[in-house]
Amino acid sequence: MDNNHFAIVMAGGIGARFWPSSTPDYPKQFIDMIGNGSSLLQTTFNRLEKIVPTENIYIVTQLRYRKIILNQLGDKLNEDQIISEPDRRNTAPCILLASLKIQKRNPNAIIIVSPSDHSIKNEVIFKSDMEFALASAGNENLITFGIEPTFPATGFGYISVIADENRLKTVLEFTEKPDENKAKSLIDSGNYYWNSGIFVWSVNAVIHGFKENAPKLFDLFNAGFSKLNTPDEKKFISKKYPLAENISIDYALMEKSNLINMIPASFDWDDLGSWKSIYDLNTKDAAKNVVINSKVYLNQSSNNLIKSNPNKKIVISGLSDFIIVDSEDVLMICPIDKDQEVKGLSEKVQNKLED
Repeated sequence: MDNNHFAIVMAGGIGARFWPSSTPDYPKQFIDMIGNGSSLLQTTFNRLEKIVPTENIYIVTQLRYRKIILNQLGDKLNEDQIISEPDRRNTAPCILLASLKIQKRNPNAIIIVSPSDHSIKNEVIFKSDMEFALASAGNENLITFGIEPTFPATGFGYISVIADENRLKTVLEFTEKPDENKAKSLIDSGNYYWNSGIFVWSVNAVIHGFKENAPKLFDLFNAGFSKLNTPDEKKFISKKYPLAENISIDYALMEKSNLINMIPASFDWDDLGSWKSIYDLNTKDAAKNVVINSKVYLNQSSNNLIKSNPNKKIVISGLSDFIIVDSEDVLMICPIDKDQEVKGLSEKVQNKLED
């Protein structure tokens, strides 16, 4: 395994679309969302440590999730590998900060950047794709992975590329989440892919990219470069991080750079963006129900997703096309075709439920 290979895992989101299982205090990346016995973060970490030395994997998260990560991964990493954000500032600031820490430690580093909450089942193919990307990362180019679209999704960004036979393709432009008609036209053009949010690049390429395309953000963090990986780092981050612009890596860097490559992913991928994606991903019974970690008796019920405490017995009769999620504090029953409304629903009712 190459000691120049590193990984940054982003694990700071609050997972509002998976309420009530996912809460701001204990969001989806720390939960076994697909019934495989491990949290999404644990699964992501285990997948990456087959490619990158365990001691080279950094996790960027909110300060309040630090203890959860240590509880789940403390036997594999040390506290220095957890980078704690005092405030949420989207993906660009956390990637830049982690990259500067890595650059100081190893200026020859090549980095995989991955969300903590995606589902990728075929780890052998994933490893092969990552190894190709690591070998293709030079001193200038930034590499993203594209997913071949299977339907006109409106919840993903799209990437257009030069349509040629090269595996490492040249990116023409990024298109943010389109409406359905626009998404159909993009797919029909034949050279658009979904943006997976998984990146590979050399530390020098990404730092240079930030310096050229997001100079204010670069200057803010680079001013404390001498403090990184020292006892003074925590104070510097606490003081400066809240001043960072709240901006995604796509807006800050990827859409501005003219040195972007894309590799069409060979591995399976799901960003687990809603309860419906959990339903689509999992094995179904004869009546097309998905049951996750639950003891359920189903009678004349079909096309449901059921997730609950495994110690509670649930009886469902005459119910079809619903999401039924029973957490410690909340029971939610929602039509499965309204799953995109869960985030807004949680925001509306949580204060009332707490009264």
